[in-house]
Amino acid sequence: MPILGVTVLYVLFAYEIERSEFIKLLPLYIGLFASTYLLIHHTKYNFWTLVGIGVLFRILFLPAIPNLSQDFYRFIWDGRLLVQGMNPYLFTPDQYLEGTVNALRQAQGDNILLISQSTELRTGMGALNASHYSNYPPVNQLCFAIAGLLAGKSILGSAIVLRILLILADVGILYFGKKLLERLQLPIHHIFWYFLNPFILIELTGNLHFEGIMLFFVVWSLYLLHKGNWLWAAILLGVSVSVKLLPLLFLPLFLGFDCAQPTSRTFWNLKNIRRVSGFYMLVLGTALLTFAPFLSSEFISNFSATIGLWFQNFEFNASIYYIIRWVGFQIVGWNVIGTVGKILPVIVILIVLALSFFRKNTTTQQLITGMLFGVSAYFLLSTTVHPWYVATPLVLSIFTKYRFPIVWSGVVILSYSAYGATGFKENLWLVAAAYIIVVAFALTEIIAQSGERKGNFRVVE
Repeated sequence: MPILGVTVLYVLFAYEIERSEFIKLLPLYIGLFASTYLLIHHTKYNFWTLVGIGVLFRILFLPAIPNLSQDFYRFIWDGRLLVQGMNPYLFTPDQYLEGTVNALRQAQGDNILLISQSTELRTGMGALNASHYSNYPPVNQLCFAIAGLLAGKSILGSAIVLRILLILADVGILYFGKKLLERLQLPIHHIFWYFLNPFILIELTGNLHFEGIMLFFVVWSLYLLHKGNWLWAAILLGVSVSVKLLPLLFLPLFLGFDCAQPTSRTFWNLKNIRRVSGFYMLVLGTALLTFAPFLSSEFISNFSATIGLWFQNFEFNASIYYIIRWVGFQIVGWNVIGTVGKILPVIVILIVLALSFFRKNTTTQQLITGMLFGVSAYFLLSTTVHPWYVATPLVLSIFTKYRFPIVWSGVVILSYSAYGATGFKENLWLVAAAYIIVVAFALTEIIAQSGERKGNFRVVE
């Protein structure tokens, strides 16, 4: 039976593969994609059968320690700090282990509370992660704290708790995604491009990346927004921002969207401007409310500095930036990330504003399509694009006419070629090949849709 073969492949991926074994990882990943397609075809798109299979595959990962990412060690660390009443944004793991925090608490007359398995967690997360302040927003931290509360002395136990939360989020995406597809009059089996996608099972369920929690709130928000319930939609979008900051990128796109009548084709009117203003206030107010318990000058300094590192220091699996970097080396002879890392976010903002003002986003599908274009432009211009980032364009694509993120979810595995037995070194030929395939597929789709999309653009006089 096809399901048995896919089950075996997932077990091998979860328990037998290491990140440095790219030669084994690649064919196994390809096999999962091919087998999943055959499995879906074999079940003839039976909805509840595919739901059961998707849940089963996630359960297979339940007692597994993530094998392609170290980030979960930091998640566990932050969660255990919160459970002890300590602010995870105010000091790094290295500072904690060096005794700075303990000395401070002792001077204040408090009992010194040590984090269980602190040495193991520090070793697991690596020197780079341990030397920086946490950049995970508060609702994300709440998930970590739940793991710290329920499994505060077991790394595997904490991983299982985090995985259960992510599985529940995926079920939520399935539920509200199906409802939104029905209301948009799109085939409901499109949701399985997310729910059964091997990329999602490996990167989110397997490697414990919290894009799944963020996307649950985004999809729920979009569903309520399509129903005209913009108040709760705004609150949920604000919660998603407090999981990952990425949804802030989407806010300008709501300028021409009628929150109360999502099927309206009216671009601007005074009543809608008032509603959109209220929508923005609720989104930002909800996000700020979740940050309130942690706010301080130290928090702002540490959090902003850590976020800045992603734009001006870190480089991984980039596309356009790598071309700019190469040109920079030819012209000035050194890495220009410090300068370019400040300019590229501005370009992204300009692109999103262009999508907001020169493209109609008056229906829910048009809005989601604009979100898809905006986040794709952001990743194409980023200096760092980890594989799990592709989960966001993948989910959004389900509700649009574009499928290039599905291709992206397939070829992104090539980025793992950077992790070898002898250390980290990117194969830029493979990186280039992956992006050429994705961009070529996207351009083909955009050209094919160009006739239909002509009516979606307007010029401001």
